[in-house]
Parts: sequence; structure tokens; C-alpha cells
Amino acid sequence: MSVSVLSPTRLLGSASGLLQVASLLALVLLLLKAAQLYLHRQWLLKAVREFPSPPSHWLFGHNQEFQKDQELQQFQKWVEKFPCACPRWLWGSRVNLMVYDPDYMKVVLGRSDPKNDGTYRFLAPWIGYGLLLLNGQTWFQHRRMLTPAFHYDILKPYVGLMADSVRVMLDKWEELISQDSHLEISEHISLMTLDTIMKCAFSQKGSIQTDRQSDQAEEGTPTGGGRAGEDQEKKELGFPGHPPLCQSDPGLPGPCLPSDWGSYFRDHLDQMPYTTMCIKESLRLYPPVPVVGRELSKPITFPDGRSLPRGIHVSLNFYALHHNPKVWPNPEVFDPSRFARGSDSHSHAFLPFSGGSR
Repeated sequence: MSVSVLSPTRLLGSASGLLQVASLLALVLLLLKAAQLYLHRQWLLKAVREFPSPPSHWLFGHNQEFQKDQELQQFQKWVEKFPCACPRWLWGSRVNLMVYDPDYMKVVLGRSDPKNDGTYRFLAPWIGYGLLLLNGQTWFQHRRMLTPAFHYDILKPYVGLMADSVRVMLDKWEELISQDSHLEISEHISLMTLDTIMKCAFSQKGSIQTDRQSDQAEEGTPTGGGRAGEDQEKKELGFPGHPPLCQSDPGLPGPCLPSDWGSYFRDHLDQMPYTTMCIKESLRLYPPVPVVGRELSKPITFPDGRSLPRGIHVSLNFYALHHNPKVWPNPEVFDPSRFARGSDSHSHAFLPFSGGSR
């Protein structure tokens, strides 16, 4: 009777064999993954071939082109060079089509594509799945519940507070002016912003400046009692049907403000077109929602004939849209007249809060 005992040599041989088998399996899996990534990249290249973009690295994409604190400036160059849309390669096998054209925006927002999980996923641990991250029918239900909160009357109680804040700001500016601190003033505001705020408030001689086109339009109506085309830039202080709020002192450098101007503004929000124009122009320059993402659930064809297949990620870049020189001439200039009554603009050229279904 003999007892077989495994020798150390045989044990080492068995372990070496298992290690070789594991290494071979790992190599096969690695090759399969590499082939999968290669085929996916070739599919993406074919999908976005109709949309030119700057050369990208096969692995790092366009990441090396966007230096720290220079991303907006770099992308603005793309907006000027590539019309309507441009692919941005995040990695070798991941690409987003950046859209910044009104016609393109209208097509995408008119669909019901789901949100891009890759764009919003990192927000979920912070804010949860609320109105911002929801999709489809659940989003519609939550949006319907919040509809009363979006009524304009909700803002009326805060107008007095905002008016008081503006008054404090104007007082500080007047103090800086009296001290002849021009350098300090320039560090806080630009001359254009100061001019805009003063136009929103009351001008020195007890008058409110209004848009010339608005005046002409109102004067040309039968109820206005005026002559069409009459060149009138100012109207006496006070709204139609109301007496002047106060008489300004010609010796005072600043505007004349009534004691209860906050409550007066509350009742006449709809009669302050220039203030509305200034707010919209501010939202154009600095949109609260700069970009949103969508994942195409079905193929899409844009007005110029270019198309994308299902599964492509599309980023609606509202900041680039609002700074697109083909949509907004001199986009970096603060010009509230862009939103004057009668101005002709695309329905999807101004989207500070996105649009369409979510």
C-alpha cells in the first residue's frame, strides 16, 4: 500500500498553470474590451461625420484644448468657426454634440428625449431626483403641482425689498461719485450698467425714459390720441392716468424718488418695459441654466439636412446660443434694446431657463 503525496514541484507547477490560464483569460477580455471601444469610436465618428470639429486626440479627445479658466473663451472660438453645432470629444469613445443654433434648439426641444444621465448623475446625491432631474410623465406631474408658484403675483411682495436694495445701491454710487473715486466705481460696475440702472429708475428732470419704438407704437393707436411717428423720447413722471409722483429739485444731482415708490412699482410692473428689457438682457449674458443634456431616443434630422442616429448625446449650450454672433450681433455688449417691443427675433434665440418638456 502506497500513499501519494504532492511534491512541492508539482504544487508549483499547478499554481503556475492556473496563473497562465488566468493571464490568458485577462488578455482575451482586454482585447475584447479594446475591440468594443474601437468599434464604438468608429460608430461615433460615422455618426458625427457631418459635423466638423477641431482635431482631437484619439484618447483624451478635446480635453487638452480647454485649459483651466479658459473654457468659455475657447468654446466661443468654436461657435464663430463652426455654424449651428460642433462635436466635443470628451474621451476617445465619448462625444457630445454641442448645439447653439435656434433652429437646432427648436427641433431638439420639440421632442421628448430623456435627459443625459451622465450630465445630471453627479447632482443626484446633492439635490435628489426633483424637478431638475426628473423625466417624462413624472416631470409633468411635479411641474403641474408647482404651477401656482410660477405666477407673477408671487413676486409682488418682494418688489419693495428689491426697490429698497436698488435705492441703497444708488446711494452708495452717488457717494462714490461725490468722492471722485472713479477707479473704485469702475471696479464695481461698468458705465453701461450704471446708465441702464438710471434709465430703469427716474431721470433727473422728473421723467421716465421709454423705448422710442414703444412710444411710437402707442401713439399710433386710435386710443393713444397721438400722431404716428411722432419722435417723443420721454413722458412726464407718472404712468397714464396717474398724477406725477413728485417734483424733482433741479439742484439735486440724483433722481427724484417718491416716499412709497416700492408700492407704486408693485402696481405697475407691466408698465415698465425698459426694466423688463434690462432683465432679459442680463439673462441673455448670464443664463441661469447654461447647458442641458439630452440622449437621442430616436434619429433626428435638423433643418439643414444633417442628421444624427439614436443614442447620441446632445448638449444644448444656452450660453453659447446667447453669445453666438450670428444670432446676437455684438453678443458681449449689454444692449437692452434687443428686447424692445417689435424686435424680430427667433422664438428659440433666448432660452435662459431651457424650454419644452423635460
